[in-house]
Amino acid sequence: MDLSFLVDAGLDALPAFATSLAIGLLIGLERERRPEAKAGLRTFALVSLFGTLSAMLSERLASPWILAVALLTTGLMIIAAYLQDDSTKTDPGTTTVAAVQVAFCLGAVVWFGQGTLAVMLAIVATVLLYFKAELKGLTERLTRTDLVSILQFAVLSFVVLPILPDRSYPPFDALNPHQVWLMVVLIAGVSLAGYIALRVFGPRAGAPLLGVLGGLVSSTATTTVYARHARSQDNMVALSVVVILLANLVVLVRIGVLMAVAAPRVLPALLPVLASALAFGFAATLLRWRGIKSGGATPMPQVTNPTEMRTALAFGAAYALVLVLAAALNNAFGAEGLYVVALVSGLTDVDAITLSSARLFELGQLQSREATVAVTLALLSNLGFKLGIVMVVGGGRLARSCGLPLLAIGCGALFGLAAASFMD
Repeated sequence: MDLSFLVDAGLDALPAFATSLAIGLLIGLERERRPEAKAGLRTFALVSLFGTLSAMLSERLASPWILAVALLTTGLMIIAAYLQDDSTKTDPGTTTVAAVQVAFCLGAVVWFGQGTLAVMLAIVATVLLYFKAELKGLTERLTRTDLVSILQFAVLSFVVLPILPDRSYPPFDALNPHQVWLMVVLIAGVSLAGYIALRVFGPRAGAPLLGVLGGLVSSTATTTVYARHARSQDNMVALSVVVILLANLVVLVRIGVLMAVAAPRVLPALLPVLASALAFGFAATLLRWRGIKSGGATPMPQVTNPTEMRTALAFGAAYALVLVLAAALNNAFGAEGLYVVALVSGLTDVDAITLSSARLFELGQLQSREATVAVTLALLSNLGFKLGIVMVVGGGRLARSCGLPLLAIGCGALFGLAAASFMD
């Protein structure tokens, strides 16, 4: 067997082995801190180097079985170490066994030219090993409903989405099943992130974080819940004001994210509106922030699971309906027809008209300026609806506290729209 390639490789192979050594030391450093682990700093460094060496031999000798046998041997070695030690019966060592296998594979990946990827994965693996207690606490705080919501999101994203046809259908070639459901997945993903964070942090999050997370899940639900708390408990008014205002400020960020994903070319026209509304609204919110009184638990907004199939279908149907109406009215009356749809649909939901405007822009049926005006009108309509909720559900005291900041958001949006028009 000709092994001259080992000499020919020379110093060229050293960077790969150095990267592999660093990966092994990184993972091994974490395992060294665990007294029950049967592999530590030296073992992981050697395993990672062994992975790189095995990959090199496997490639140069054109024998993939070398790498496979080496991986199997490494796994059996660490398993045997646990089986021979009776003191570790309470710890089967499955995590360490898996970590050893990962270190070996990362060492092999380095040899195949994916050093950057291997380092990134090594960091992720080390983080997962180090934060064992925190991850366990996270899973304990999640309920069965929370886990079901994650699985439902996986179904929406990886089962339903791939099987839908990616082509446009009449009327006006506006309906694309794959694109419609992609928007459903986008909304569900953003809402799910806020929903899980809200469930994990709970009342400990405090008013600012609850406002932000509530805005990610549902600003309407958050506004309604805290308006109800403010009416029933006088000491909740100041806190409710801040939560409601922050939830509605997050709507601006949410609109920007949705547009950046669905139609990034609209952003230059839309950003002045969002930035101005955010600046005006945040300044007004800061003035109200001083009224918060510390002490007492912060109540949780009651929001529904955002990934339920019924919720997803409802949003998909609403989005498709708004999209068709917007396309029809835009075709019949020009941009003015779209603006009417924006005012009506924006009363309860800004997401649908935002994504519909983005879709029509991508189809060439709207200019970026027209899409921006439509989103601005929907935002103003939505703010008016929220102000109505505050007045009816929360009462006069809450309305007096929230009214001016909500109006400031709307005035900021109009100012940004006017400024953008003037610059054009």
